[in-house]
Amino acid sequence: LSSPEDRMESSVLTLRLSAKTKSQLEKLATATNRSKSFLAAEAIERYLELEAWQVKEIKQALKEADAGEFASDKDLAKAIKKYAS
Repeated sequence: LSSPEDRMESSVLTLRLSAKTKSQLEKLATATNRSKSFLAAEAIERYLELEAWQVKEIKQALKEADAGEFASDKDLAKAIKKYAS
């Protein structure tokens, strides 16, 4: 997540939420004594970090696939046997 310094340089973003999501956000803000903006920003930051990690992993896997770095038939059979039990 971002550091306090990152949060100092902020800009406004307006978005639409379902009534249910807004209500949940309001309840969580009250329960945690945090602002709705703080919680929404934190949620977006976590989402972006996760998506960036996933994209990085996919790109790495594609690079490995392009290089022909695949599991052998023996390795695949071993994995299937391990998880099929």
